[in-house]
Amino acid sequence: MSRRHRAEKREILPDAKYGDKDLTKFMNYIMLDGKKSVAERIIYGALDIIEDKAKREPVAVFHDALSNVSPEVEVRSRRVGGATYQVPCEVRPDRRKALAIRWLASAARNRNENTMRERLAGELLDAASNRGSAIKKREDTHRMAEANRAFAHYRW
Repeated sequence: MSRRHRAEKREILPDAKYGDKDLTKFMNYIMLDGKKSVAERIIYGALDIIEDKAKREPVAVFHDALSNVSPEVEVRSRRVGGATYQVPCEVRPDRRKALAIRWLASAARNRNENTMRERLAGELLDAASNRGSAIKKREDTHRMAEANRAFAHYRW
């Protein structure tokens, strides 16, 4: 990490079909080995499946899933006098979105459907209706922060 100045944020272009920057960020996270066109096909195919199943705007379902999975608090390790405490802290908005995207993508990869499109569509629909393994991950994070609330005075 540079000591001189903070690294500047790269500008992300909106995706081609829906014009949504969050969708592009999600696409970049789904992408493996630099194959963006494959990631595009997977995500657009998943959004088509969502449109068929939910009879709703697929980007709205995606944003609902993202906001449902986003954590409000998390624990961070803080070393005080030789002991390490798990201190609950609020999550910054950009980290909140990054965590939600990461959890959704990994939960979709771990599902049992046949194709990645079906897995992603299923996980997004589950997350939009407050169930699924990505939501469980958020609940576990909140539970951990709640359990360590006694150490909140070590916050920095």
